[in-house]
Formats: sequence, structure tokens, C-alpha cells
Amino acid sequence: MTSRSEQTRNRIYQAALAEFARYGVAGARVDRIAREAQANKQAIYLYFGDKETLFSTVLERVLGELAAAVPPPTADGTVDVAEYLDRLFTYHQEHPEVTRLLLWEALEYGDRPVPDEESRRAHYQRKTAALDGVRTAASEQIAAIDAPTLLLIFTGLVGWPLGVPQVRRMIVGEGEDAMDRVKAAVIAAGVTIAGQK
Repeated sequence: MTSRSEQTRNRIYQAALAEFARYGVAGARVDRIAREAQANKQAIYLYFGDKETLFSTVLERVLGELAAAVPPPTADGTVDVAEYLDRLFTYHQEHPEVTRLLLWEALEYGDRPVPDEESRRAHYQRKTAALDGVRTAASEQIAAIDAPTLLLIFTGLVGWPLGVPQVRRMIVGEGEDAMDRVKAAVIAAGVTIAGQK
């Protein structure tokens, strides 16, 4: 692929990312993506296929960027839950489109399988395997939380306050200090749930 083609693909990706984060799959318009990317619709269909395939490609890339920036905890049990949740919260805070795209995906697919589900499932299984070793002298109740559920709890702790900013604002107020308090509380809760000190 030529450099020019790669530049066009990247512009389409950036425009599609913004469009899907704002409107979801059903509300996104290929015309707007093409206009914003300074590309024609035929280039979008050529490089990415239909709108649903473009959405899946955008989401896959976004999740890949997240995985690279915040790698899963190490499987040797040396993971520091506070440090991991701090990095995860910060990444989601700086990239709100990740949560938005996942919310749109949930609305679009519901309980039906999503594109590339097996690969994503394998990624989450690697994370849960790593979380199996994080609990130290945990109480019986904490020790009873299996690693997949622990990962889901961490995802919810990070995702909910960032995914529903209007609810967060109504409950804890506005401003950077409010977000700092939320982030500190998320980390403290995660450390407590994981049974780390």
C-alpha cells in the first residue's frame, strides 16, 4: 500500500472514530465520514467495506491501542492493582471514545455475538489469568471472587464514572478535583476488592 493510501486510510479511521463515538453505528453517516476525511465514499468501501465493518475495524483498533498502552497485569502475581487501575482510569479518561464505542456496540448488538468476539474473549482470558495471582491475604469473601468477575468489577469501576459523565457530575460535582476524587476512590475500591494492601 502506498504512503498516500495509508494516509487516506488513517484520515478515514480518524473521521470514523469521531463519527461512531458521537452517533454510534445506526446514526453514523458515511457521507460525513468521507467529508471529514477528505476522501470519497468509494475509498471507504474499498478500504473498509460497509459501515458495520468500518465500525468493527475502528473498535478493534481502539481496543488494540488500549491493550498496548495499558497491558494486562503480569501473570506472576506481582501486579499492583492500584498502579494498574490508575493507568486504566487515566487512559479511559484521556480517551473517552473507548467507552462510548463500547456503549454503542452494546446498544447495537445487545446479547448477540460481536465481530472478532473470540479474539477479544482470548484477550480478556489472558487478563483474568493474570488477576488470579493478585490476591494476597484476602478475606474469605474476597478470595471467593473469581478472576473473570474481578476483571468485570474493575472494568465497571473504571468505565461507569467515565461512561455516564452526567450521572457522575450530578453525584460528585464538576471540575478536575471531582475527577481526582473519583479516580482515587476507584483505585481504593479496586485494591480493597482485590485484597491487596
